Amino acid sequence: MKYLLKNSLILLALISGLVSCRNTDNDNEEKSEVQRMMEDPDNKVEVKDDGDKIKIETPEGDEIKIKKDDGEYKKKVDRADGSESKIKVDDGEVKVKTDN
Repeated sequence: MKYLLKNSLILLALISGLVSCRNTDNDNEEKSEVQRMMEDPDNKVEVKDDGDKIKIETPEGDEIKIKKDDGEYKKKVDRADGSESKIKVDDGEVKVKTDN
């Protein structure tokens, strides 16, 4: 019984050590789409009102506008082909509108 308990504790310590030392260099997966777009040197980024309004223009001609206001979040995407989509999040309620 002592042998089983001792080996279990050693195995548990070894597993927890391996899990804590795993590779954490996957920053791109953890960053949001907006953060990746803002860091792209080809995109033109404008930040207004202390980060409450963000406007991103891509080389392809797409324009993304993001606005945060008192618990409300709005995202508007005007694509180069003329289509448009809007996302509004208000107190956990998500509304999506797409125009082609």
